[in-house]
Amino acid sequence: MATADVLDQTIAAMPRGGPDASWLDQRFQTDALEYLDRDDVTDEVKQKVIAILDRLGTLTNHHEKFARTALEVVSDIPSPRILELGAGHGKLSARILELHATATVTASDLDPTSVANMAAGVLGTHPRARTQVIDATAIEAVDNSYDLVVFAMSFHHLPPAVACRAIAEATRVGKRFLVIDVRRQTPLSVALSPALVIPAHLLFVPWSSVWPGLHDSFISLLRAYSPSAFEALGRAADPAMQIDILPQPTRLAPPSITAVFSRREVAEHD
Repeated sequence: MATADVLDQTIAAMPRGGPDASWLDQRFQTDALEYLDRDDVTDEVKQKVIAILDRLGTLTNHHEKFARTALEVVSDIPSPRILELGAGHGKLSARILELHATATVTASDLDPTSVANMAAGVLGTHPRARTQVIDATAIEAVDNSYDLVVFAMSFHHLPPAVACRAIAEATRVGKRFLVIDVRRQTPLSVALSPALVIPAHLLFVPWSSVWPGLHDSFISLLRAYSPSAFEALGRAADPAMQIDILPQPTRLAPPSITAVFSRREVAEHD
């Protein structure tokens, strides 16, 4: 028990840049919350941020690319059962259903408003889809209920200890856990990011949503995890965890990281 407690404390204190993050890298991280994570922010503002993410994902073709990445991970399964965590607008799940004729998808989010909005759209009437409020750290499903669990562009919202629990839970209910997220950048890149992020928001985001979008975008960069952090989180969830860092599915900014976590017995069976 003492060893487990020490491990929990170590992971909780781990820098976003990983166990060996430099002093400067650690200065470029924050405990500040994005609007999406704050209880004092209205649903209207949160949905503006989600709308921005949807719009930018459409413009950069991220919905399509991320859906294809997910399907590549389960290409050996004829009718994959897929759970999406933190689905937000649900466009990734919807695209998976369009690309695969027999896949079934559960699009979930911790935010009831987002789930209600997804249920009111195409996912709510699709015969191979369902929507559900789900906490990534406490998924009400039996072991191996899904062939794949997906968490796209939202993993950085979780602090290290919570992220570790999410990995453990996702690899319990799913055979594989695919995480696609913002890749941690160098301090110099973060410092220069406003030169790219601000023009993009001014060009493509409605004026009333510019500030919420900029606010969450910059905090995302400061909360993003590095590849070594992904490795440490996976090992903390299970010392025998198989962790595969995949090639970046898109070269468009911001840089992303793609990782697949799977329990050793699943990896060996494959």
